[in-house]
Amino acid sequence: MFRAVFLFTMAALVSACNMVPGSREAEAPRVSNTGTFAASPAAGQCIARLNRTGSVFEAVPDRYYGAGCSTLNAVNMQQIGGDDARFTLTNIGAVTCPTANSFAGWARFGVDRAARQILGSELVRIETLGSYACRNIAGSNKRSAHSKAEAIDIAAFILADGRRIEVRSDWDGGTSAERKFLRTIHGSACKRFGTVLGPEYNAAHRDHFHLEVTGGNFCR
Repeated sequence: MFRAVFLFTMAALVSACNMVPGSREAEAPRVSNTGTFAASPAAGQCIARLNRTGSVFEAVPDRYYGAGCSTLNAVNMQQIGGDDARFTLTNIGAVTCPTANSFAGWARFGVDRAARQILGSELVRIETLGSYACRNIAGSNKRSAHSKAEAIDIAAFILADGRRIEVRSDWDGGTSAERKFLRTIHGSACKRFGTVLGPEYNAAHRDHFHLEVTGGNFCR
């Protein structure tokens, strides 16, 4: 009986968060409160916080894959809310809700605003190399944060003027403004994620930023 009442309450909370006043009401994020996701108060609070970012996402049921791999308290993100519009995403898959919240804040306040200020054009899309993957950290026998959907690998950024800023080619080979942009957003990611790895960390990260909510403020 308590579980039923709790789930009804959480569903009502999420529905209330979707009722955005004014012209944005029709564009309110679509949230599917499914599986065991809403059974945890912390999970319900996280999804409500993510909803307030203006992002479009769906909550997904908890799932264990064995061998220490899982997607718990996770969402599938389609778009991230920005100052004036939403940014689309490619190839991201399931991410934990805390990871999604850090990512949404970084995309809006770190990436989009840096693109406007440094490159003179707003962000429209972020290209990723994915999130969940049941694998170890390269060269070790320790599970990667990807094995629990707690990390996202970022490859490139598409701007409204058509430019594609790519980590692989533009970290060292881009224009001075593009290099500044990539280093600026790498630095801003370090303020929102526990572990951030980029091209200067090792060869395995020459083509992407690894953004991970876990870790102890490790930024390379």
